[in-house]
Amino acid sequence: MAQKEPPLLLRSNLKALRLPTMLAEHGKLAGEAADSNQDYLDYLLRLTELELATRSANALQARIKQAGFPVPKDLDSFDFSAAPGLSKPKILELARGGWIDQRQNCCLLGSSGTGRTHLAIALGLVACRLGKRVRFFTAAALVNRLEEALKQYQLDRFLRQLDKLDLLVCDELGYLSFNRSGAELLFQVFADRYERSSLLITSNLPFSEWQQVFQGERMTAALLDRLTHHCEIFEMNGESYRFRESMKQQRAAKGK
Repeated sequence: MAQKEPPLLLRSNLKALRLPTMLAEHGKLAGEAADSNQDYLDYLLRLTELELATRSANALQARIKQAGFPVPKDLDSFDFSAAPGLSKPKILELARGGWIDQRQNCCLLGSSGTGRTHLAIALGLVACRLGKRVRFFTAAALVNRLEEALKQYQLDRFLRQLDKLDLLVCDELGYLSFNRSGAELLFQVFADRYERSSLLITSNLPFSEWQQVFQGERMTAALLDRLTHHCEIFEMNGESYRFRESMKQQRAAKGK
């Protein structure tokens, strides 16, 4: 059956109601419904389901973009066999998102190249797919943003933005040291999230050495008391994945 041209008023109404998918697809689905003798309620259901699916996909892409991940990483591509000390069942349990609903934290500690950033991004992406608001920062970038906001008298505004997040991911804590002001600002962000929203922190330092970051034992002790109260802690020490892959490539090249 030939598809009828949709009435101009209908198109205008759908546009005014901001239903772009229904605007684009209602004519096509109407033709299919007529060809299959589908009743109008089934037609309307298909049309609204398509609109909702498109909105959901667009919202997910917006959350992922807003999160600011440096590169996309998934759990499917993480090599658990290269991290024998890491509990795969516990990581997969985290991927269900319950820890974020319960406002708990997660710390991934260990040497460079063991997959801490990969896991942090993957768990952040999972959270986005679960409808959570997520932001990803390196520790250095977060401190820079905080100090810049302070200089521009925008600190309260930036802190409110962070406060709205379900999950804040702070990567590479410990690689760079901060001045006293930067350490205090970072402490404020972390401490303010206690039992209110979730933190995921990766660090190359054990907790016993975090005083290097937070300028002394007192501030470090106060932070760790809050951070680890409701926290999943994973130690990821071992051979660097990047080093291991580099050696494989060199051996393969020599074998040719």
